[in-house]
Amino acid sequence: MRRADFHFDLPPDLIAQHPTPDRDGARLLVVDARTGTWSHRAIRDLPELVPAGSLCVPNDVRVRHARLFLRRAGGGAGEALLLRSLGGGTFEALVRPGARLRPGTSATVVDPLSSAELARIDVQGILPEGLRTVRVHGDHGLDWDEIDRIGRLPLPPYIGHLADGEDETRYQTVFVARDGEAVAAPTAGLHFTQELIAALQERGCGWNPVRLHVGLGTFRPMTAERLEDHAMHEERFEIPDATAALLEPVLRDRSRPVLCIGTTSLRTLEGAWDGQRLAREGATRLFITPGYALRTADHLLTNFHLPESTLFVLVATLLGLDLAQAAYAEAVRERYRFFSYGDAMLILNAYKYSTN
Repeated sequence: MRRADFHFDLPPDLIAQHPTPDRDGARLLVVDARTGTWSHRAIRDLPELVPAGSLCVPNDVRVRHARLFLRRAGGGAGEALLLRSLGGGTFEALVRPGARLRPGTSATVVDPLSSAELARIDVQGILPEGLRTVRVHGDHGLDWDEIDRIGRLPLPPYIGHLADGEDETRYQTVFVARDGEAVAAPTAGLHFTQELIAALQERGCGWNPVRLHVGLGTFRPMTAERLEDHAMHEERFEIPDATAALLEPVLRDRSRPVLCIGTTSLRTLEGAWDGQRLAREGATRLFITPGYALRTADHLLTNFHLPESTLFVLVATLLGLDLAQAAYAEAVRERYRFFSYGDAMLILNAYKYSTN
C-alpha cells in the first residue's frame, strides 16, 4: 500500500495546543471493529466501556527533558534531541542543522529564554538514519538527571510553544516511573487520573504497566511512498516480571480481555510475545501495517493521529482502512481534538477483527 492511501484532511485548528482542564475531561470516540459502528462518549466513561476483568496495559515511561537548545561556535542557533544514553555522558541524538553540527564540532547548551550558558556539547560521530553521537559536559553529572536540569521537555513540533509549567505536569502520566528515556509521551496515558484507575480496578481490571522508551520509531514521519519502504527506528522496551506473570497465561488461553493503553504498549506486547512468553526486555522496529494479525491485545485506547503517519496506519490495520477513514472523518466533523493533547478513540474488538 501507498502512504497516500492514509491521507485525510485535518484542519490545523483541530491539533490541540494545550490539554483539557481535567485529565479525564477529553472526549472519546468508541469504535467497534467487529460491527463497524461508533458512539460518542467521554474518557470518564471508560470504566463502563471496558469489559470487566480486563487487563489494562499502560506505558509508564518517563519523558525526559531531552531537547537541548544550542549556540554554535559561529553564533548560530541549533538543537539536539537526545534519544538514548550510551553511557559516560554520551548520547545518541538528532541534531540540527545537521550540516553545521558535524563530527568534531562543539556547541554551547543555552537556556532558550535567557541565553544563559548551561553546558557544552561535542559532536563525536555519525550514526545511521542521520543521527549523531554527542557528548554532554555538565556541571554535576552526565546522566539523565543532569539532562533534566538543563534541557526542556521535547513537545511535538506541531505544538507551537516552549514547554512551560503546565506541560511539566500534563505531558507526564500520573503513573510515570522514575526511569526511562522517552522523548515523546505515551499520550493515551495522559488522560488517566488516580481516580479513573481506581474505578477500573473496582471493576476487576488489572493495571499492568510495560515500558517502551519512546523515540523516533513512534513519531518520525513517513517519507517513503510505499509502506514497505519505511524503516522504523529501533525502540527499547522492558516488561516487569509482575506484568509478564499476569499476562502470559492470559495471552496463551485468551481468558481475559487485554486493553492496551496507547500504541506504544501495543507495539511492546506484539514485539515481546513469542506465542508462549513475553521477553522481559528487548528492542522493536515493529511497523504494524494492513495484513498484520494481532496476537496480544483485544482492545486499544489511543489518541487521534496525523495523516499519513505510522500511527494512523496502525489504526487502519485494526479497523480496516475504510472504517478508519470513516471514523476519522466523523471525528473531524465533530471537531474532536487531535494528537498529543487531544481527544481519544477506544477501538473495541481489534483482536477479533484482525484474526478473522
